Amino acid sequence: MTSITLDALETRAPEERERDLLARLPGLIARAQQAPGWGRILNGIDPDTITTREALARLPVTRKSDLKALQEGEPPFGGLTATATSELARVCMSPGPIFDPEGRAADWWRFARPMYAAGVRAGGLLQNCFSYHFTPAAFMVESGAARIGCSVIPAGTGQTEMQVQAMATLRPDTYVGTPSFLRIIIEKAGELGADISSVQHALVGAEALPESLRSWFRDNGVAHVFQTYASADIGSIAYETATDGVLDAGMVLDEEVLLEIVRPGSGELVAPGDIGEVVVTLFNPDYPLIRFATGDLSALLVDGPSGVRTNSRIKGWMGRADQTTKVRAMFVHASQVQNIVRRHPEIIKARLVVSGQMANDLMTLQCEVEGVVGPALATAIGATIRDVTKLRGEVAFVAPGTLPDDGKVIDDARDYS
Repeated sequence: MTSITLDALETRAPEERERDLLARLPGLIARAQQAPGWGRILNGIDPDTITTREALARLPVTRKSDLKALQEGEPPFGGLTATATSELARVCMSPGPIFDPEGRAADWWRFARPMYAAGVRAGGLLQNCFSYHFTPAAFMVESGAARIGCSVIPAGTGQTEMQVQAMATLRPDTYVGTPSFLRIIIEKAGELGADISSVQHALVGAEALPESLRSWFRDNGVAHVFQTYASADIGSIAYETATDGVLDAGMVLDEEVLLEIVRPGSGELVAPGDIGEVVVTLFNPDYPLIRFATGDLSALLVDGPSGVRTNSRIKGWMGRADQTTKVRAMFVHASQVQNIVRRHPEIIKARLVVSGQMANDLMTLQCEVEGVVGPALATAIGATIRDVTKLRGEVAFVAPGTLPDDGKVIDDARDYS
């Protein structure tokens, strides 16, 4: 009988897991201090004294939003890697740009756990629809599949008809990618009259998954749809699981993650169950992360373990703690909006509004301008939006003084219901 979990680590007593993580903290911090960036951040810290969560909470927070400046000051990784760049397997690049290392260890991103929980098994076949271009998501899937022992169709993104053809011909049992692209594939298969019913499992990420969309997938033949929460710098953070075919509450944490929930903009812990910013300490010898603030909001579940896995659980992704947001699986930063404005002196002030529903979102740059403007300026600004963010966006002109004076550059106004 195939086990429901990847290994015994997922079912050990919570007290054993906590003792193990805390016992490893001094070695992790000592390893991190060998990297020049962490050496500066953790200057004067005695690793041997960091053996409790209370001691960890006194260390400084390093924010994902700081990475761009850190990396510009000390390329390529801001001095935060403990392994030489020449010894890494890959150097990836996310929008910003932010550079992300990948080491050579098997399942370096720890992606086998969420894949296994979603039903991926040895001997299976999955269609990997995360991008293979610059960003690491596709390689997270590849490394997890190699550990489990399943085969991969390296489909990447786009070319929807070819995606449908691959599914109809090769009969994969699992889709891995964004939920919006899975919906596009299913709708295209319907148009073409193609049978893609072999896809019974899906592991989706990089976007929110509304329950209405999960239900739509079930109604359209994909019986088991699971979310994963991961990032290009951390890899797997948490993921959904099921017991006897029923989804367990929230998302279970990865075994190599020590998680804190803090008040946004600070390092102060919130009360258990309260919403705050996700802060991760990651036990990765190549890229040790100490109190790394992701910019994402979530909350710990306080009702104890759900299902057979005994690790702590979070409610999942609940929005952004800063103005950075995701549009069609790509991060958009406030600094990018300012870059667009600088390229067009006609713009007095701008706000990027993301509206609509997840998997069908619309990005509009609202621009305060004086006088009469024509379509040529809108076309030029639209081209700059695409150049800077790698995404298509609409342009709307408004009169000076129209936009709120609240300091907000990005407004995520999507409907997450």
